[in-house]
Amino acid sequence: MNKLILSYLAYINIASFILFGLDKWKAVHDQRRVREAVLFGFSICGGSVGGLLAMYLFHHKTRKPAFKYGIPVILILQVVIIWFLMR
Repeated sequence: MNKLILSYLAYINIASFILFGLDKWKAVHDQRRVREAVLFGFSICGGSVGGLLAMYLFHHKTRKPAFKYGIPVILILQVVIIWFLMR
């Protein structure tokens, strides 16, 4: 079961990272963007680490308060939930 959860977290974080990077690329090239709800959705579903890494690696969405503070809060909540479940 732990392997399944770790695999899921790896895939969702990779997907989240790619989506944030794709959105940045689309922003630079003036193309149709990835919806913010999708970016938040992937983060909430476990991809907050990938989203946060992409935000700072690609310098994307770091000025928007909803992302600047929202994604780290989601990550902290996820860590706390996992900590309580593992006890």
